[in-house]
Amino acid sequence: MNAKQAAGYKAAEWVQEGMLVGLGTGSTAYYVIERIGQRVAEGLKIQAIATSKVSEELAEKYRIPLIKAADVSKLDLAIDGADEVDPALALIKGGGGALLREKLVAINSDKFIVIADPGKLVPHLGAFKLPIEIVPFCYEWTLVQLKSRYDIEFQMRTRDGGLYVTDNGNYIVDASFGVIKDPGTLDVELKQLTGVVDHGLFVNIADIVVIGHEDGTTEMIEKP
Repeated sequence: MNAKQAAGYKAAEWVQEGMLVGLGTGSTAYYVIERIGQRVAEGLKIQAIATSKVSEELAEKYRIPLIKAADVSKLDLAIDGADEVDPALALIKGGGGALLREKLVAINSDKFIVIADPGKLVPHLGAFKLPIEIVPFCYEWTLVQLKSRYDIEFQMRTRDGGLYVTDNGNYIVDASFGVIKDPGTLDVELKQLTGVVDHGLFVNIADIVVIGHEDGTTEMIEKP
């Protein structure tokens, strides 16, 4: 069992009979879905919302019943990975491109559990580039706004020789802010820019972080 599997399997223990669960996206969240799928096969009855088409396909593979947001008002629990976690449990997410759906699911859940390996724990956010989801229309003007306001380096995310397109039909900018000393302020500022749909800063959203280790052990960090 590797660190990601240890964290994912441990977090899956929070899932209880009858719960409505948000399924995250990414290499660590894969193990959560795998373990929940095993428990469903053993008789656990839950319903879930997946945060990406990839996670949706994985849930279907494991016969985890999926529902639509219109069917419920909120979720009991969401479990997802992170690219960086600071001491206040602020996160950078979105390396896999599902940040908007992940944030929608996380903020509409009673409890949000983050799973990670020790390398994701950082004293300050910002070494990992911050993903910013923007609308395709006049996206060049949105880039001008970002450059003018923050004087940062950034790259449009690409895939297969073209611009990367999210499950929502948008583009992603990966921005190098360096050390982010005040994630809360940057969170609000970025959302105010016309053309920006959302971004990968998750501030005051995570409740618990489960850290998995290569020896299969885990530790839990709760919100300060």
